[in-house]
Amino acid sequence: MQVADNWKDYELMDTGGGEKLERWGGFVLRRPDPQIIWPLTNETDIWRKVSARYHRSSSGGGQWEELVKLPDHWTISYKELRFRIKPTSFKHTGLFPEQAANWDWIMDKIRRADRPIRVLNLFAYTGGATLAASAAGAEVVHVDAAKGMVQWAKENAALSGLAERPIRYITDDVFKFVAREERRGSKYDAIIMDPPSYGRGPNGEMWKLENDLFRFVESCTRILSDKPLFFLINSYTTGISATVLTNILSLALKDRFGGALTSDEIGLPITASGLHLPCGILGRWEA
Repeated sequence: MQVADNWKDYELMDTGGGEKLERWGGFVLRRPDPQIIWPLTNETDIWRKVSARYHRSSSGGGQWEELVKLPDHWTISYKELRFRIKPTSFKHTGLFPEQAANWDWIMDKIRRADRPIRVLNLFAYTGGATLAASAAGAEVVHVDAAKGMVQWAKENAALSGLAERPIRYITDDVFKFVAREERRGSKYDAIIMDPPSYGRGPNGEMWKLENDLFRFVESCTRILSDKPLFFLINSYTTGISATVLTNILSLALKDRFGGALTSDEIGLPITASGLHLPCGILGRWEA
């Protein structure tokens, strides 16, 4: 497992009974997690003294119960990166802290390349990987279909002192963007993607990861430079093995570029138990 264990402003304090207890800077949040199928054996004071708790609704979605008054948003840091945190109505906070394991890898790869690197970040959300690549010295193109997420990413870049760096923000359907980039002859040295399990395009197009991921990765390889540095796929889709991502990358890239492949789980250390919480999977190809 690739473990994000270098945090100071974030901590996965405890888990159990389908919930996790997390410290986000100065605030402790309690929220559900489908991977936590073990019981909460000891509901200590830290579980009861929380800032807010998320309750699921039987009709879908849910809401936060604030036990102390939360600010509209606040900021936490990971190394030189800074992020705006805001609990949302769909349980998330605008950041997936386990991704720090990928950020460290991205920054190391770019810094060791010792040449200009152009990165494409697809389904880029609030820009964690964008910031990591930019802080390491890369030129980045950040693409997400949600205007609000792109704006959030810009705010995170400004908080991190990266507002003037070469980051191009695109609010667009990623599939159409990649197709246009191929027609334009655009090239990238590295591609990062975190595709959803399913989705619907602006004209009713359906995306389902199991049916469409390989075809999309293949299309992305056509906009790689002659000397690509890496290709990273992250996924939260249940039922898909990390090895599946490696197989896709192997078939799409290895014959053409050689290189090395890695597949693994990605996760967070649990302070109270010393165990690890699996949070998703990754597949990496690197030159």
